[in-house]
Amino acid sequence: MSVTLKDVAQAARVSVSTASRALTGTGLTSERTQQRLVRIARELGYRPNPIARGLKTGQSRLVALLVHNLTNASFQVMAEVVQARLKALGYQMLLCIGGDDPQQESDTLTTLVDHRIDGLIVVPTGKNGAQLKALSKDVPIVCLVRRDDATDLETVLADDPQGAYLGTRHLIELGHKRIGLIVGRQDTTSGRERLSGYVRALREAGIARDDTLIHAGHFVPETGATCARKLLDLPRPPSAIFVANHEATLGVLRVTAERNIAIPDDLSLLCYEDMPWFEWHRPAISIVDNGARDLANLAVDRLLQRMDAKGNGNDGVREYRVGARLVQRDSCRRIESTGTGKSRPSASKSKSSATKPAKV
Repeated sequence: MSVTLKDVAQAARVSVSTASRALTGTGLTSERTQQRLVRIARELGYRPNPIARGLKTGQSRLVALLVHNLTNASFQVMAEVVQARLKALGYQMLLCIGGDDPQQESDTLTTLVDHRIDGLIVVPTGKNGAQLKALSKDVPIVCLVRRDDATDLETVLADDPQGAYLGTRHLIELGHKRIGLIVGRQDTTSGRERLSGYVRALREAGIARDDTLIHAGHFVPETGATCARKLLDLPRPPSAIFVANHEATLGVLRVTAERNIAIPDDLSLLCYEDMPWFEWHRPAISIVDNGARDLANLAVDRLLQRMDAKGNGNDGVREYRVGARLVQRDSCRRIESTGTGKSRPSASKSKSSATKPAKV
């Protein structure tokens, strides 16, 4: 049977209210009394009930982070940053996985309400705007990575249009004209904006958009495998593929390995969002970095400010952007025109370097 606060109070021969004040550090007890109560509670194995304490204080000290998956390395980084920041302030983070599924997201939001969370950082599916808006009346919320167009919630985004533009322009500057794009669903902020950056770079270079080179899909590895096969089976396959759907990267790499396609000799490959083994891979994979750590830190800053505010309304709601940057490694190769309308790889490889973050 668990030890209660009443048990601690009886052992210390003090009132329950005195024991509560001593163990929560709310004052009105001497330092000597507090130390004695803490020692007795430890000896008895007393653990405070956070739910009961939350009902009394109106604060659960719980903050939720709701992301789609942990396949995406950016979500892993964000979870680590949010957890560390909150722990330093005495909060516990509830990590929730929504699977990019609207029903699962809705069910999770309902559960979080029952746990009386003090705040929420969410990567929204974009399908539960009404529920998020209703929840925001009682709980401070910050959207991360994606915007929910049905709400006016405060939102922290990467500069996806600029990031995709930088990546596509880099491939064009290396001589590629047939650039395959594997991107996220077009009903998501990141999917739409990355496509727009790709199209903008083509337009500025005078290259006509070819929809047979553009494939969008769910944020899962199988999307990458399916789309890579379609691109590589074209009568005129692309000389480069820009995987702007991070989870899809694993599927693309599987297909290139299955078909013994040498990167970058046979195909240049550029991916969106980094993960540690991209740099260790041989060849090291060039990426567009979305600044996951900066995104998470900014989201925590904005959430804490909203939690500290007396009101949690939408006054002063803003959208924030974190600059994307191109990191050049070894998976993209310069090609030359043969004069026959086809291209061939050049003898030189691109040097490893990084551009400056985009200004936003």
